[in-house]
Amino acid sequence: MSRSLGSLPPEPAAETVASRLGAVAQFLRRALPLCQAHTVEFYTRGLWEQLVALSPETVLEALSGAGLLRQQQQQRPLEEAAGTFSNVFCENSQKLVNVQFFALAAKHHSLPSLEVCTPLEQMLGALSGKQHERCEIKTDEFMNYKKSHEVQMMSELIDSIANFCGVKQVIDLGSGKGYLSSFLSMQYNLKVYGIDSSNTNTYGANERNRKLKKHWRAYQSRARANVRGQVLEEPKDRAVQDEMKCSANISEKLLSTKNSLLSQDQMASSDSVPLEITGALTDSAMLKTREQTETHLVAQTQSDGNKISENAFSLLNILPADAVEAVSSSKYNVELCEEEKEQRKMASIKAKANKSNDSNIYLPLTSYITAETELRDIITDLEDCIMVGLHTCGDLAPNTLRIFTAKPEIKAVCSVGCCYHLLTEEFENQKDCSPGLWGFPMCRYLKEEGWCCGRNARMSACLALERVAVSQVLPTESLFYRAVLQVIIEECYGVIKSDRHVGKIFSKSSSFVDYVRKSLKKLELDESKLPDSCIMDYYEKYKHRMIELEAFNMLKVVLAPCIEVLLLLDRLCYLKEKDNIAWSGLVKLFDPVKSPRCYAVVALKK
Repeated sequence: MSRSLGSLPPEPAAETVASRLGAVAQFLRRALPLCQAHTVEFYTRGLWEQLVALSPETVLEALSGAGLLRQQQQQRPLEEAAGTFSNVFCENSQKLVNVQFFALAAKHHSLPSLEVCTPLEQMLGALSGKQHERCEIKTDEFMNYKKSHEVQMMSELIDSIANFCGVKQVIDLGSGKGYLSSFLSMQYNLKVYGIDSSNTNTYGANERNRKLKKHWRAYQSRARANVRGQVLEEPKDRAVQDEMKCSANISEKLLSTKNSLLSQDQMASSDSVPLEITGALTDSAMLKTREQTETHLVAQTQSDGNKISENAFSLLNILPADAVEAVSSSKYNVELCEEEKEQRKMASIKAKANKSNDSNIYLPLTSYITAETELRDIITDLEDCIMVGLHTCGDLAPNTLRIFTAKPEIKAVCSVGCCYHLLTEEFENQKDCSPGLWGFPMCRYLKEEGWCCGRNARMSACLALERVAVSQVLPTESLFYRAVLQVIIEECYGVIKSDRHVGKIFSKSSSFVDYVRKSLKKLELDESKLPDSCIMDYYEKYKHRMIELEAFNMLKVVLAPCIEVLLLLDRLCYLKEKDNIAWSGLVKLFDPVKSPRCYAVVALKK
C-alpha cells in the first residue's frame, strides 16, 4: 500500500536568509575579537584588560546561572533590540561596556530569533501529507543516550525525505561506527552505504552490525513480552465490559421472552416455560457470548500487537522482515480470513525475493571524500538516492552540499556538521588565498566580503550555551592551569610558540605542580630547573585572577551560537544560489542540551 505524500513546507526566502546573514556578520565584526584569542594566552596577552571594560564579577552576575537564563528568556523583537547594539562596545577603545546588551544582542542573532528555521514537526507533517505521530523506539540497548537521541530523530526525517522523493538508497558520509546507517537499514529497510575515511571505523561498523543481528532474537523476545503485557490490559478490560453488556442485553431479552410466554400460559399451559429453563438459556447464551468474546479478544490482541510492534516498542522491528525467522502464530488458533491469508502469502514471497539482497542493505565502505569525489567509483550500483551526514567533521559538511548540488542522482541532502575548528578558511591565511574549494565561506556574499572567522573563533562556535545555561559549567580550573603554564613557559623558557601540545594532562595530575612538571616533560623542556616553590609562586600570583578567566569564557559561550549561525547561514545561502534546488532550509533536529550541534541543513532538488 503506497503512503500518501504531502508537499514541501514553506521555506525561508533567499532574500530573507541573505538579510539575516548580513545582520549576523555585522554584529560579529564588533564582537568576534572576544573569541579570536585563545584562552591559553589569556594572561600572557592581558586579554581581559584589552577587551573588557567591566569587572569579572559584573559579567558573571549577568551571565551565570539564573542571570543567563533571564537573558535567554527575554522576548524582544529583533528590530527593537537592534537599537541597543551600538551601546555594547565602546566606540573608541572597542572594549565591551554593557554585558546585558551584549547577551541580548547575541540572543537576537541566534537561530531561534532569526526565524529562518523550519520546525521538525512541520517538516515531517508536510512531507507525509498528514499530521505526524512520533514513533518512540528504545535504542539504548546498543548505543548511548546521546547517540540514541540523535539517530532516532535524524533517521525519522531521512525516512520521510526518502519516501517523499521515492528513493530507497542512502549514502551516509562520515558514517563512523555506523549507528545511523545500521538504524536506517534495519528500522526503515533503506539500502545504506556508509562511507568513512577510517578503516578502523569501517571494521567496527561491520562488527557492530553483525553482533546486532546475532543478538536480535533476544531483543525480539524481550520486546514481545513487553508488548504482550501492554496489549492485553486494555482489550481485557474492554472485553469484560462488552461481556457484561452482552449478558445484560441477553438477560433482558430472555426475561422479556419469559414474561411473554408466562402471559401466554393463561391461554395454553403446554406453552409455559419454567424459570429453571430460562436460567439455563441465559447461562448457555452467556457461555456462547464469552467464547465469542475470547475469540475476538485473541484476534484483537494479535492485531493490536502487530500495530504496536510496528510503532512503539523496543527494537522489535529494527531488522528487515526477512532477517530472522517469523514467529509462529499457531498458538492463537484463530482461523485467518482469505484476504489476510493472501496478504501473508504476498509478504512471504516478497521476503524471499529480497533475501538475496539482504547482505547489501547496509554496506560500510572506506574512502576519503572530497568535493571532487566520483561516487560511481565507490558505489557501483549508484541510483537515485539521498545523501546524509550526522556530525560530519570539518570540510566534509560543506563538501557534502557541493556533491549534492553537482550529482543528478542525489535527490536530497540532510547534513549535520560539527568540528568547526577543522574547517579550512579561504581568507584565514592571506599568503594562501588561492582559488579552490574551501570549507568557509561558501556563499557569494561572504566571499565578496573576504570574511574570516579564524580557528579560535570556530573553536568557540562548538561551545554549548544551553548546557551551561542549565548549570553544566565549563572546566575553568583546567583552563586556568593551562593559561598559567603558558606564563611559565614564556617567562622561564623563552618559548612563545611551539608545535607540541600539552594534551589532556589535567585529569592525570594530582596538583598544579604535578601538572606543570608533566606538561614540561611532554613539551620536552627541562623541568628540573624549576623548584616546586617557584611553580607555586606563579599559582599564587594568578589564583585571584581565575575569576577573570571564568568570566571571559562565559562571554565566549554566549557568543558561540552567533558564530555557528554565520557558518550555517553561509551554507544555506550557498544552496539558495543554486537553480536546481526546489527547497532548502535549516531544521532543528536535536535537543541542544543532549546534542549541542543540533541543526541540519536540508535540501531537495526540483
